Amino acid sequence: MPTPDRPLRSLGFLTIGLFDEHDPAGGHEATLRLIELGEQLGYDTAWLRHRHLQYGISSPLTVLAAASQRTRRIGLGTAVTPLGWENPLRYAEDLATVDVLSGGRLNPGVSVGVPVHFEDVKGALYPDTADREDFGYGRVERLLNLLRGHRASGFRGTEGIEAYSERVQPHVPGLAARVWYGGGSLRSVRWAGEHGLNLLTSSVVRAEESEGFEANQLALIRAFRAAHPAGERARVSHGLVVVPTDGATPEQRAKYEAYAESRYARTLAPQGPGRLLFAPDLVGTSEELAERLYAHAGFREADEVAFALPFTFAPEDYVQILTDLATRLAPLLGWRPAAG
Repeated sequence: MPTPDRPLRSLGFLTIGLFDEHDPAGGHEATLRLIELGEQLGYDTAWLRHRHLQYGISSPLTVLAAASQRTRRIGLGTAVTPLGWENPLRYAEDLATVDVLSGGRLNPGVSVGVPVHFEDVKGALYPDTADREDFGYGRVERLLNLLRGHRASGFRGTEGIEAYSERVQPHVPGLAARVWYGGGSLRSVRWAGEHGLNLLTSSVVRAEESEGFEANQLALIRAFRAAHPAGERARVSHGLVVVPTDGATPEQRAKYEAYAESRYARTLAPQGPGRLLFAPDLVGTSEELAERLYAHAGFREADEVAFALPFTFAPEDYVQILTDLATRLAPLLGWRPAAG
């Protein structure tokens, strides 16, 4: 990845689309404006993260459908959709529909696992089948097969004036090749590689190789590519929290530094029974950030990024951060904005 002879190829950003419980429309509109700004600044991709039963976007695909009608070039992704909340057949239909609306710009990112707070939500989510649901990799395989056009129904033909297809409609050739997997363990990234997926790696990984974040992330990326049919050409996107301060006001800089400091203690050792490792949030001038990123072992292994925006900042903060990322930091990493 980003080295003087191998520049950053794709610049993206990720947001959860925070909103006020009493003004959800305002928060969703602010997210759509950020995506529009991203396109104007030349970003290659914009990504939305799910926040079920919280005050962040619960339906990223719906918002991306709206964004597809307000943009014409920028790639639109989910990072990531926890498939434990989704029916793969219905979700395949939604993905294909939004991809058609966007003109082929959708990048579906998915993950597996038991839904968060499942004991509290299973009565509403799966009242009759909670103990029989498959929350493992099989759920991703079902989705991929449906996107690839495998049979979803044993019936095809005409019944009266109604025509029926045996596969998901609309069918979009190539959409399955744009599916990304959000993996944080060696087992998950190897599975993703073996199944030919793209890899989204974030600021959270499991401590398996050592107790250092960078070493573990480096191991994940290399294990993924070793298992992938495309080898070193397999796509990996990096998702660190990176906050440039070049164009920030003194008040904004103080806020950003306080935010990073408040989250720093969790980065010092593996956390919880899952032994999760968190990357420190990076705050500073673009020159300082470029130096730190070039020195980051995990970051050097990828040539695509989806920098995560801090969750609790104001819209004007996001505008400043996105602008500095695109106009100051990314060019130092060799990136050039998309044309048009």
